[in-house]
Amino acid sequence: MKYVSEYRDARLVGAVLEEIRRSLTRSWVLMEICGGQTHAIVRSGLDQMLPEELELVHGPGCPVCVTPLEQIDRALAIASDPSVIFTSYGDMLRVPGTGRDLASLRAAGGDVRIVYSPLDSVALAQENPDRQVVFFAVGFETTAPANATSVLQASSLGLSNFSVLVAQVCVPPAMRAILSSPANRVQAFLGAGHVSAVMGYWEYPPIAEEFRVPIVVTGFEPLDLANGILAAVRQLETGSAVA
Repeated sequence: MKYVSEYRDARLVGAVLEEIRRSLTRSWVLMEICGGQTHAIVRSGLDQMLPEELELVHGPGCPVCVTPLEQIDRALAIASDPSVIFTSYGDMLRVPGTGRDLASLRAAGGDVRIVYSPLDSVALAQENPDRQVVFFAVGFETTAPANATSVLQASSLGLSNFSVLVAQVCVPPAMRAILSSPANRVQAFLGAGHVSAVMGYWEYPPIAEEFRVPIVVTGFEPLDLANGILAAVRQLETGSAVA
């Protein structure tokens, strides 16, 4: 496919990997922020092809995985109410709370439904005016616009039976938490392109300057990621950390 296959071209990726090898004089530890980046790296075998001097640490990546236990328990409490239709993305159903998860609650008779968009939940609220519909709004910056749109849509339709349980998280605070840890080993970040498409990259330069850590925004194909790693390595090797 034009403009996709080029980013998966093994010859081009190999040339970037060779440049990475030539640029290295010591070992470095990099973290890719997004689970989508991790998936692409592992799927393409990029992690196996990198020089052994480079260690990739898989980052906070998945907002599902970093949703606080307290918020999961709130979701379970709300979903246990027989007057509620509780809606969520499918990957939240197996995340354990203190004693159970949404999947087991649904198996026990709770009205927990999987949706593919928060707007699906708005439609459910329209179809079920006698029930409260609650959408579990999780995600990094990328899901925030759609979640906000669902609230605006429900308001414009005059729906009083739609609400969201918010568990939005942001990437920059997660990066600061990692870099501030006494046990931190991460020396550079690969930022996620889709997050920056929503939030821009204006929050990254202060982090790069404060911690002297390169932050390189990448896409999700092997060539994108290899070029991002090369850019991070060049900054690390020259001590010129920028975002």
